[in-house]
Amino acid sequence: MESTDLNWRLLAKRQWPLALSLTGIVIAEAGAVSGLGWWQVPGVLVICAISVLAPRRPFDAALAVAFAIVCVAVYMRFLGVAIEPHFFISGANVSMAGAAMATISVLVRDDARWRAVIGTVLVLAAMVSAEVLGWPIVAPVEYDEWAPDTTSYLFGAVLLLILSVGSGLYFRARDNERASQLAASVAAAQNAERMALARELHDVVAHYVTAIVVHAQAGQLNREVDVLPAIATSGTEALTAMRRLVGTMRDGTSAGPAASSSLMDDVRELAAESGLPVRLSFELEDAVPQELARSVLRLVQESLTNTQKHAASVSSVDVALSSSDGVLRLAVDDDGIASGVPVGGSGGYGLVGMRERVALLGGTFSAGRREPAGWTVRAELPLA
Repeated sequence: MESTDLNWRLLAKRQWPLALSLTGIVIAEAGAVSGLGWWQVPGVLVICAISVLAPRRPFDAALAVAFAIVCVAVYMRFLGVAIEPHFFISGANVSMAGAAMATISVLVRDDARWRAVIGTVLVLAAMVSAEVLGWPIVAPVEYDEWAPDTTSYLFGAVLLLILSVGSGLYFRARDNERASQLAASVAAAQNAERMALARELHDVVAHYVTAIVVHAQAGQLNREVDVLPAIATSGTEALTAMRRLVGTMRDGTSAGPAASSSLMDDVRELAAESGLPVRLSFELEDAVPQELARSVLRLVQESLTNTQKHAASVSSVDVALSSSDGVLRLAVDDDGIASGVPVGGSGGYGLVGMRERVALLGGTFSAGRREPAGWTVRAELPLA
């Protein structure tokens, strides 16, 4: 049978209450044992030890406990000495019964259903065998004063069995619930990571690839225009962005390029790289955190990419950044005319990615057509 791979540290953390309880019971019982009854103590200790170690190999532990109980009962029968003090009518004491209950509970909690059923039946059969083997050792008259009748005995045994199985089922349900929650958390984290990578691919790599396509088309239309340096620059930036994404997937490093100390300089660089007639306006009264600056750059970058892909006859693109009252505001407006076919096609994820990025930062986002022509993008992001 495969082990549950519960290491010793986790086993000690999980089982120390049971180990302490059984140790206390065994010590208390040992004080009531006299004469040859002391020969039961080693066997009882073995049974208790197996029950404490049961979470490592539950089914094997159930088999071992059942075998040990029968061996102790046969051994004490051979000596002609009853196990003391009696817990049921004969043949078992409190520590043995507690160890059997704990083993059944662990088996029901951790093992497969059919194995749990078989193991529980074997432990119960061992307990019954101990009772049968221990019964004739002491004259029945000794039990008349304190022993319950058969009905009470059976009721007590069934009650203990229900407690064992019930506690095992309860903890099994709790374990399944925790496993489901963990799986859901892992799936959510994986989905968030996929979405972040998808946004980076769309916002960064697609931006540079779009620039390559735009410059290549310009070169086809006008052979005298030297577009090779611009294409080479965009290709280099695309490769750099791809390497960052690969690094993110391999070792968890940041996917986005690190923003410089000046958000305004970074936006100016993006505007220059785009090749569009961009007019910039800055009214930043507050310092912008690096992570927020990176997201703002992504929003500006995607807005300029959308203008390149979807607009024709663009004479001006206004990019405005301002901050006040703890809120950073971004506005990108162009006066282009919507082209019929976007450059390089359109996946339809640009606005979705921008909206998701802003929502993750607790901000608001809007985008739509301008009158009489053009497109506008608005975003408000909390600085704190």
